[in-house]
Amino acid sequence: MSLRAQDITVRFGDRPVLAGITADFAKGGVIAIVGPNGAGKSTLLACLAGLLKPGVGAALLDGVSVATMLGRQRAKRIAFLVQTPEIAWDIDVRAFIGLGRTPHLGAFGPSGEDHAAVDAAIAAANLETFADRPVTRMSGGERARALIARALAGETDWLLADEPLTGLDPGHALDALALFRGMAHDQGRGVVVTLHDLNLAARFADRVLVMNEGRLVADAAPDVALTPQLLSDVYGVVVRRHVGETGPLIEVLGRAG
Repeated sequence: MSLRAQDITVRFGDRPVLAGITADFAKGGVIAIVGPNGAGKSTLLACLAGLLKPGVGAALLDGVSVATMLGRQRAKRIAFLVQTPEIAWDIDVRAFIGLGRTPHLGAFGPSGEDHAAVDAAIAAANLETFADRPVTRMSGGERARALIARALAGETDWLLADEPLTGLDPGHALDALALFRGMAHDQGRGVVVTLHDLNLAARFADRVLVMNEGRLVADAAPDVALTPQLLSDVYGVVVRRHVGETGPLIEVLGRAG
């Protein structure tokens, strides 16, 4: 099962946002999309999720345009985790996570399989002690974990996550990335995440796409994509890369030039 961006071009009015992006995404690995603010990362992810139809090109899931799929059909295959969600429902965490099962519900409501999927998602996100708490009374970091759990509950083939580490402390950020790697490596799902932290991308991603000004400038393994010269060109900073105890470290020394 493959997900493909085929010559995707998007314009917002007169402003070009994506310019002819073509890339293939395979299941079984974590793919990180990085780049400076305004590079087009979130727009590309929205196109892949079928939430935004490109002006030119298409996002294809097993050869079928994602934008033309019925919403329920698409939601069974792709879970999309938005960057800055608004949570207005005053429901408990378990019920909120259960919303991830909506595309699977039958005429008689949640089944035993649905309840089991919710329980597994709560455990995976380490939210057992919060299960009965109203979601509106959670901290930002706790809500971020609940949103991840809601996406996990859907048991989709693909998880597309836009800045999923926002609001998470370092420990829970590491937990989330380890969870994504388990989904990809152990369960064979496809995981595509946008990240700002280059060190986490270098450490956890199997493949990195680097974007700049709506264009794809690198698509390779982290060691190949995240070179000091390319990062200097894209971000306008001086970078030194070395190996630490936990893997590669990307140190930003200052502005270039």
